[in-house]
Amino acid sequence: MKNIVVFASGNGSNAMNLAAHFNSGSKARVVAVFCNNPEAGIIEKASAVNIPVVLFNRAQMQEPGFLETALDTYSPDIIALAGFLWLFPARLVKQYPNRIVNIHPALLPAYGGKGMFGDHVHKAVLHNKETRHGVTVHLVNEHYDEGRILLQESFDIRPEDNLESVKQRIHELEYRLFPAALEQLL
Repeated sequence: MKNIVVFASGNGSNAMNLAAHFNSGSKARVVAVFCNNPEAGIIEKASAVNIPVVLFNRAQMQEPGFLETALDTYSPDIIALAGFLWLFPARLVKQYPNRIVNIHPALLPAYGGKGMFGDHVHKAVLHNKETRHGVTVHLVNEHYDEGRILLQESFDIRPEDNLESVKQRIHELEYRLFPAALEQLL
C-alpha cells in the first residue's frame, strides 16, 4: 500500500476527491493532510473521515527540518498539492524528486505562475476571450507551475460560459484527472 500526503490551503474538494478515490481501494491511501490555513474547510472534512491534519505556518515551512520530520511520520510515496498556494520549498522538491504533484486550473504554461490560482485564472481566461480552457496535472519543481506535465485536458469555452460555468467544468476535469495522474505515478 502506497501513502499519499495531500497539501491543501482551502475548501479541500480535490483533497477529499483523492481520499474518496484511493482510500476505498488497495493501491494507495491518503494518510494525512498538511494545511497552512487554520480556517480552511479541509481541516473539518479530513478530520470527519479520520485523516490526520498537520497544521503549519510560513515560518515552520521555511524552517529546515520541520516539514521533513512531519512528513517522515507518514512515509509519503507521493505528495499531492491540491489547492496549496505557497511555493513548495526547494529542499523538499529535492528530497522527493518526481514524487510531488500539483493540479492547476489552466492549460499550462498559459496562466501559470505566482498569483495565478482559482478565480484569478478563470477571470483572466474569460477576460482574454480564450477559446479553450482546462486543467494540468504536473510534477513540482522549484518554480510555480513549471514542472513536467503529466496530464492535461481541455474543453471549448462556449459563448454562454461565465465564471461559474467555467469553474464547474474545471472541477469536473480536476476530479477525474488528478486521481488518474496519481494512478500513473503509482
